Amino acid sequence: MSTSEKQRQQQAELHKKLWAMANYLRGQMDAYEFKDYILGLIFYRYLSEKVEFRANVLLKEDEMTFAEAWEDEDYHEDLRQYLIEELGYVIEPKYLFSSLMKEIASGDKGNFDIEMLQEGIKAIEASTMGADSQADFENLFDDMDLNSSRLGRTVKERSELIAKVLVSIADIPFLQDDVEIDVLGDAYEYMISQFAANAGKKAGEFYTPQQVSRILAKIVTAGKTEIRDVYDGACGSGSLLLRVGREAKVYNYYGQEKVSTTYNLARMNMLLHDIPYQRFDIRNADTLEEPQHIGRTFEAIVANPPYSAKWSSDDKFKDDERFSQYARLAPKSRADFAFVQHHIHHLDDNGTFAVVLPHGVLFRGAAEGVIRKYLIEDQNYLDAVIGLPANIFFGTSIPTCIIVFKKNRKRDDNVIFIDASNEFEKGRNQNILADEHVEKIVATYNSRETIDKYSYAATLEEIRENDYNLNIPRYVDTFEEEEPIDLDEVAKQLEAIDEEMAKVDAELEQYFKELGV
Repeated sequence: MSTSEKQRQQQAELHKKLWAMANYLRGQMDAYEFKDYILGLIFYRYLSEKVEFRANVLLKEDEMTFAEAWEDEDYHEDLRQYLIEELGYVIEPKYLFSSLMKEIASGDKGNFDIEMLQEGIKAIEASTMGADSQADFENLFDDMDLNSSRLGRTVKERSELIAKVLVSIADIPFLQDDVEIDVLGDAYEYMISQFAANAGKKAGEFYTPQQVSRILAKIVTAGKTEIRDVYDGACGSGSLLLRVGREAKVYNYYGQEKVSTTYNLARMNMLLHDIPYQRFDIRNADTLEEPQHIGRTFEAIVANPPYSAKWSSDDKFKDDERFSQYARLAPKSRADFAFVQHHIHHLDDNGTFAVVLPHGVLFRGAAEGVIRKYLIEDQNYLDAVIGLPANIFFGTSIPTCIIVFKKNRKRDDNVIFIDASNEFEKGRNQNILADEHVEKIVATYNSRETIDKYSYAATLEEIRENDYNLNIPRYVDTFEEEEPIDLDEVAKQLEAIDEEMAKVDAELEQYFKELGV
C-alpha cells in the first residue's frame, strides 16, 4: 500500500471516530466549538500515557507501579522531579487517562466526574510552575472550558457527555509506528472542514495537506540528513515543521502563530510527536507586527502563510531590517511578500526557504513587482517556482504555487520552473496529490531538468527579458496542438446528415397524412 493510500485509509478511520464524538456534542454547542474539546481531550490522553509509560519504565527494576511509588515518601519527590526534568510536567496517577477510563468503566460504582478531569488539567499546568517548561505548558488547555453550561446544566450532565467522548478517544491509534497521518493536524483539518468552515476561513486557519508538506520538507532538506533548526513564521498547527523532522533529523523547532487556539494546537502537536519542550520554541503573536525571533537565522524555513492577508504596511517598517532594503513595502491589502521578506530575513546563508503562495505573487506589479525584481536581480535568491493543482487545500479552491529561495546561489545558476497543475487525482471534494506526483516534483527540482510541457530551467537573462514576471506559462509551454481538421470530410458528414434528416422528414409527413393531422 502506498503512503498516500495508507494516509487516506487512516484518515477515513479517524474521521469516522471524530464524527461519532461530534454527534455526542451536537445540540449542546455551536459546531465550531467541537474541535476545542475533542482535540484538547486527545492531547490529555497523550500526556497521560507519556507520563505513565516513563514512570513505569523507571520503576520496572523496583517492581513498583506508578501509583505505588507516588504514595511512597521515599520515591515521591525524586519521581516527581525526574518527570518534570524529563517531560516538563507531571500528572498524578489518579488523574491519568487510564485511571479516568477505569472509573468510567465502573459505571455508577466509579468516581468519575468532569471536575476530576478539570483538576487533572489544572495540576498539569501547576506542575510546571517555576520549571523551564512553564512557558510551553501555560494556558495550553484554555480553549476547552469544562465548566461551560453548553456541556450540560449540571456536573452530572457534563460528566456523562465528556465520558462518552473520552471512551471514543481511547480507540484512536496515534503512537504506532505505521501511523502515516498527523493525528492532531488531520483531526484539526477535519473538524474545521466539517463543523467550523466559516469560523476557520475568518480566522485564516488553513491546514497544509500532508502531500504538500512533504514537497516543502523534501526541498528544504535536499541533500541533508541533519538540520540544525527549522522555522515557520505562520506555523498553524505545526504540521509543516513536524513534516521536516520526518525527512531529516531536526535538532530544534521554531515557530510563530497569531491565532491563540492554533498556537495551543501547535504546542500540543510538538509534544504529541515526541519533541521535548527543550527543543521547540513556539510563540503566540502577529509575525509581521510583533516578530518573536529577532536576531536568529535558520537552516530550513517552511511556510504556508494566509493568502493575501491584510497588514498595516506602516511607515515604521521602512526602517525595519526585514523590509528596509527593498525600497517598497508590500501593499496593505496583500501581505504575501511581507511574509516572504520576513522569512528571508531569518534564512541562514546556507539555508533553504520554501513557501506556498497564491499565483498573484508571480506577476503582480507596483510594489510587489519592485520587491520581486530585488529578490531576483539584486539578491539572486529565487531558486524555483512550482505550480500546484487547483483545489488541493481545504478553505480555498484557487491554484497555488511553491516558491523556493536560497541565499548561496551563484550568479549563473538557473531557476527551475515546474508546472504540476495537471498532476493530481480527482477527489470527491478536493483534488489529491498522489505519491508519484510528489516524487516527480521533488526529483525534477533536484535534477533541474527541462522536461517537455512540465519543467524549464530558466536563466536570469530569460527572466530579465520577461520583466521579472514569473508566470509559469511564460517558461513552461504546455500548449497542446489540436488535431488538424479535414474540412472536406466534415462537409461530407454534413451532407450525409442532411440526407438522413430529409428521409426522416418524408417518413414523418407520411405518418401525419395517415393520422389525418
